[in-house]
Amino acid sequence: MKTLKDITTGGERPFFGEHDLQLENCTITAGESAIKNCRNINAINCVFEGKYPFWHVDGFNIKDCLFREGARAALWYSRNLVMTDTLVEAPKMFREMDGITLRNVRIPDAQETLWHCRNVDLENVEVAHADYLFMHTDNIRIRNYRQDGNYSFQYCHNVEIRDAVINSKDAFWNTENVTVYDSELHGEYLGWHSRNLRLVRCRISGTQPLCYCENLIMEDCVIDPSGDLAFEDSSLHATILSDVTSIKNPRSGEIRVKGVGEIIRDEFIKGPADCKIEITK
Repeated sequence: MKTLKDITTGGERPFFGEHDLQLENCTITAGESAIKNCRNINAINCVFEGKYPFWHVDGFNIKDCLFREGARAALWYSRNLVMTDTLVEAPKMFREMDGITLRNVRIPDAQETLWHCRNVDLENVEVAHADYLFMHTDNIRIRNYRQDGNYSFQYCHNVEIRDAVINSKDAFWNTENVTVYDSELHGEYLGWHSRNLRLVRCRISGTQPLCYCENLIMEDCVIDPSGDLAFEDSSLHATILSDVTSIKNPRSGEIRVKGVGEIIRDEFIKGPADCKIEITK
């Protein structure tokens, strides 16, 4: 593997078509597509300032690096990335990628990040300003994660999340086969129109959670008093260890709950309208 150390370069495509290349302590200044159509690339302790630095790359490791704000849309149309101990200040990262591993990564401006990706594995990752995160992304595994940003995980399939704090309005809309363990989920309109959403030992807050769900499973969850008008037009099996402010028009299944302030079954309830609600207090 060829190694380049302690250099500064920029402009258009300075490393176009390279393979088996290691960059150490390098700075990539303003320009476009520094590392494009490449394979087997390592970047260690580098700074990326120009836009689109990694496009159409197959097999690359990024460690102890910094992506400044100007390095927007930095990693697109690529495969087999491992990124560790890195700060990403640039928005709109990771598009149309297959095989992403992130460890100890911070993304303080994660707007429109991780779209149309596959096979994503995150651990010890923190994101902020993360509106529209994970759109149309499949096969996601996440551990020890914190997120601030709305409309996340929309249209995702096959997701497992553990030990997370997710602050997100409209999270998990139109998802399929999502399981969340031991996490906090805060935000309005959680999980609408989802299929096979499973929540295990989760804490939930925000108005009108978990409506229009198909085959919702909740195991030993807690719902904050802000979680009113829950479960409208949902089919579900739920065990809830707290009181719920109000439950409205659940479609089918069963709910075991410590207590309910109000159960609403009005003329708008949809059939079969046979959901059983058992008070366990």
